[in-house]
Amino acid sequence: MDGLTMGRFTGKTAVITGSGRRKGLGEAIARRLAEEGASIVISDIGRSTDRATPGAMIGATDEMEAIAQDLRALGVKVSTKACDVRRWDEVKALADHAVAEHGSLDIWINNAGIGYIMKPLLEVSPDDWEAVIGVNLTGAFFGLKAAAETMVAQGRGGRIINIASQAAKSGFPHAQAYTSSKHGLVGLARSAAIELGSQGITVNNVCPNHVTTGLGAWQNEYFSKVLGLSLEQYLAQMAARIPMGRPGLPEDTANAVAFLCSDEAAYITAESLNVSGGEEPH
Repeated sequence: MDGLTMGRFTGKTAVITGSGRRKGLGEAIARRLAEEGASIVISDIGRSTDRATPGAMIGATDEMEAIAQDLRALGVKVSTKACDVRRWDEVKALADHAVAEHGSLDIWINNAGIGYIMKPLLEVSPDDWEAVIGVNLTGAFFGLKAAAETMVAQGRGGRIINIASQAAKSGFPHAQAYTSSKHGLVGLARSAAIELGSQGITVNNVCPNHVTTGLGAWQNEYFSKVLGLSLEQYLAQMAARIPMGRPGLPEDTANAVAFLCSDEAAYITAESLNVSGGEEPH
């Protein structure tokens, strides 16, 4: 980090949902903001509660705390708070926790998402649909609403960012609910930005292409089998269609988030920023 950007989030508190898994986008975002001085609230569901939240795909309480411990070494205050983003009462409690423990809520990142329920269209059940929409879209709305309520009451503006996806711009097979939920975030940000602009609150989406996190590795295995390719063949085909020649890294998304959270982005709102190495040009 160079001296020009160091500390630009000092005195601000950031909540990142879905940030309790090692090597995930949420952890990378939390680290990027912490490196620049932000106090951090690490949040994830904490434990499996139903079929839609299997233990292998969620941030458990001990993993959340381990990530928090690492970030504390950067010299910033970090707390953890379990939250099921499908529940309004838990999301509101998460916003209240930020204020009670850190003194303010300035940045809210809707990062929690389900990207592991992938099936052919004719095999998607109503429960599958509701699970994905519930976390990816309703959960983001709850987060946006809770953050906005708090930020308006504080009277100092704020930043709300949804981690959308390339799937917010293009369709993908076996991902009907996922693609629909991410497209929905585009409308959510556009509408919310209109209402919150006068309060100094910006609302934007960041739209990464594929990133090989723990979830991304599962997706690689799934789609290589669907296409009848070896994992190596599938990854080579993916890289070949990306102008920059590689899939995204967690840090690529984290860098875009940090920019949108900064004063330099104060006049940017209602946007859905692609971070795709040129793969998604619109």
